[in-house]
Amino acid sequence: QVQLVESGGGLVQAGGSLRLSCAASDYIVSINIMGWYRQAPGKQSEFFAFMSSGGTTNYADSAKGRFTISRDNAKNTVYLQMNSMKREDTAVNYCYANNQTGRGTTNEYWGKGTQVNISS
Repeated sequence: QVQLVESGGGLVQAGGSLRLSCAASDYIVSINIMGWYRQAPGKQSEFFAFMSSGGTTNYADSAKGRFTISRDNAKNTVYLQMNSMKREDTAVNYCYANNQTGRGTTNEYWGKGTQVNISS
């Protein structure tokens, strides 16, 4: 069952921009953290950009400056604006979300990933 659906990936020229979107299913309620992991070729998937339900943002060092995360809680959607893209941005971008249910259990949700390729 699809829970997080990413869109906006694809091929972009170096120096260009892309905007990724991720929409969580409506039944996933009270999402706390929502954002993105990134897996570059030959690398482990790593934290990239998160936003809490209260609007607090956290960026990996590699994301700071060029990339901006935003979130629309009413739509259960998170975005990642990526500017001045470089070869190093070639990666699979995975949407991530979590919430908590009874007894303090943290539930984690993952998208299937959207590929970003950079041409030069």
